[in-house]
Amino acid sequence: MAAATDSGQSFWDHLDALRAVLIRVVAVTVVTGLVAFLFKEELFAVVLAPKDAGFVTYRLLSGLGCLWGGEPFGSFEVQLINTGLAEQFLIHVKTAMCAGVLCASPYILYQLFRFVSPALYAHERRYAVTAVCCGYAMFLSGVLLTYFLLFPLTFRFLGTYQVSREVVNMISLSSYMSTLLVMCLSMGIVFEMPVLSWLFARLGLLSASFMRHYRRHAIVLILIVAAVITPTSDVFTLLVVACPMCLLYELSLCVVRRVNARRP
Repeated sequence: MAAATDSGQSFWDHLDALRAVLIRVVAVTVVTGLVAFLFKEELFAVVLAPKDAGFVTYRLLSGLGCLWGGEPFGSFEVQLINTGLAEQFLIHVKTAMCAGVLCASPYILYQLFRFVSPALYAHERRYAVTAVCCGYAMFLSGVLLTYFLLFPLTFRFLGTYQVSREVVNMISLSSYMSTLLVMCLSMGIVFEMPVLSWLFARLGLLSASFMRHYRRHAIVLILIVAAVITPTSDVFTLLVVACPMCLLYELSLCVVRRVNARRP
């Protein structure tokens, strides 16, 4: 006989509910992915925008440089090439599905929270809502920061770097897309650091004194993680990724210090 849970539902009833949630999540994700696939021009206009000299980040930095009396950003041109027969189609499919998951993510989180919320107490439900909302906002912040700042700076530096004028840079589309997607996903996950620190501090597993004592160790670990998650092996990209991570560590320290101060 199936063991009944506190809500009166058996294990198989919960399994059926989970299956229904997963079916709805997959269906919505596939639909949003298909919509993104159909709007190919609009999708890749956004994805490929950082490779153009007229991208908003370059124009803004150029304006700031002129305002402070420095030299404006010069124009540049990097050509993307395709080296595989089916590569463009496969990249189109993968990019559309990534866009579909990103667009469907609020619905996915809502469905998952609806599934687990009946098993939570009222105060646990409030903490869960706070953690999920803040975690989602921080993930999007990491993706947007990468798209508008970290990746454009990385692409401009590496895409225009030449050991000789006789060597012309022609970046493959797969290299461009993999670098963009890996950096966006990695920084989105890294931006969860303050939320996880808040959660561990609430559970009494993390203290501000511990984070201060091991700050130097954390910086070394951050450099190692940045070297692992960066798709390229250059020092410039490593520092571009590591600097926001160090700032996030300091922000996490402030969050933990505030939580510790409120604890009795």
